[in-house]
Parts: sequence; structure tokens; C-alpha cells
Amino acid sequence: MPDFDSSPPNFNSAPIPPPSGDYVPQFSTAQYIAPAGTEACANCSTLLTSQYFVAAGKKLCPACANQAFTGGQTEADHAAFVRAVLFGVGGAIAGMALYAAVVIATNITIGYLALAVGWMVGAAMMKGSVGRGGRHYQIAAVLLTYAAISLAAVPEILYYVYQRHVPIPNMAALLQRLLLYGIASPFLHLGRNPAGGLIGLFILFIGLRIAWQLTRAKKLAIDGPYQVGAA
Repeated sequence: MPDFDSSPPNFNSAPIPPPSGDYVPQFSTAQYIAPAGTEACANCSTLLTSQYFVAAGKKLCPACANQAFTGGQTEADHAAFVRAVLFGVGGAIAGMALYAAVVIATNITIGYLALAVGWMVGAAMMKGSVGRGGRHYQIAAVLLTYAAISLAAVPEILYYVYQRHVPIPNMAALLQRLLLYGIASPFLHLGRNPAGGLIGLFILFIGLRIAWQLTRAKKLAIDGPYQVGAA
């Protein structure tokens, strides 16, 4: 296993270490050895013909192992990203509902809820990707977190409109205007209350940063090299 604090291993021509002197063959447990050229890299699908490495339980070719070692987790798994976004949307909806419910119940805007929303989105995305992260995960997490926090103003306004029995001649037009208002709402407070608006934007930034940090790429523990077809 490479030490991330030392120089990286040679992923191109790393030798196979011999067994130690006290090595004892295990005759009680059968071990399947795949013939050379029949297994593929879990990341790029290249056939493994000579050597491979193991990261997170998956076999990687030397090139993908080097990418994982130098840049964190490989990010070619499209299905994992799609799952992460779907889970993140769920976390964003839950966070928006929480934010709006607290404001409606207390009639007070509690900016610190942005921290909880950022955590909910980031944690949901990591659950959906089974721990895989990366730059495009971070961008998606920040966008979803901002949307959840800013658009919480929409259900708040709709609630007050319903409570006061305000007639709505065109619901579609109203929702369109509310969506635009919601997206801009974190900055609109600057004109009404500059000091409070700046504090709100700072707290919003911290919430976005939480989502960003949670979805960053993680360094992988890499074992190997192993010889394909060797016992």
C-alpha cells in the first residue's frame, strides 16, 4: 500500500514482492485466479493483461490507479454521479422544506439554517455516490444548496398568500415571478438592510462551503501491484 506522504509508487513497472519467509500456503480456502486478459479495469474497462491495483475493492489498471493516487477518486462513473445528484435533489427539497417551515412557524428568518441545508445536501450526495466525490460533485452540491436556501422564499410567500386569501388570477405567472424572486432573494436584502444582508450572505457562504467540503474527492487507499493470473 503506498504512503501518500512519500513518493508515489511506480504504476508502470512495479515489481511483485516475494512472499515473506514465514508464508504458509492456505490449502483450506479455494481462491479463484482469473486468466490473464479476461478481467477489465473497473474504471476504464481496459483488459488487465499484466498488472493491476486494488482501490475501494475494485481492480484498476496502472493508469487509472495513478490517476486515483494523484487526484483522488476516479470520476468516470456516470451512474454514481447521477445517483448523487438525485439524492442531492432530495436533500435540497428536504432542506428547503425545513427552512420554510421554521420561518413560517416562527415568523423569523434564521440564517443559520443554511448550514443545516448545506450539510443535508452534501451528505445526501455522498450517500448516493457511496462516498465518491470530485469537482463536478462539488459544483452540483453548491448549486443545489443555493437553490434550496433561496427558493425557500417561494413556499413562504405562497403560505402568506393562502392565509390572507389573496386572489390569484394567473398561478403560472405568479410562480414564475416567485422563482425569479427566490433566486435573487439572498441579495435583495442588501438594499433593505445592508448589515443584515451581509451577515446573511456570509452565513449562506458558509452553508455552501459545507456542501463543497463534504463532496470533495477523497484520497483512495491503493493496494498493489498484483500480477494478473498469478496465485
